[in-house]
Amino acid sequence: MQLESVIACPECGHAEELVMPTDACLFFHECSRCHAVLRPKAGDCCVFCSYGNVVCPPMQDSGDGCCGGTADSSFVADVTP
Repeated sequence: MQLESVIACPECGHAEELVMPTDACLFFHECSRCHAVLRPKAGDCCVFCSYGNVVCPPMQDSGDGCCGGTADSSFVADVTP
């Protein structure tokens, strides 16, 4: 299982490598360059599945997504700097 993913900001194109959590969805991510707040696209469970070059660990493992395919606020990890 790969735990690193490069997220590319759709606003400014800045790319940054992040370590993905294995036990929670990363539902928000703030771009370190332009400070845009990234959220999952419709149908994706987290920002890694929407903007990363590697999908989140639960999708790699079972394909079910972090929270059964959709983000659920009871399991969301907001890990913005």
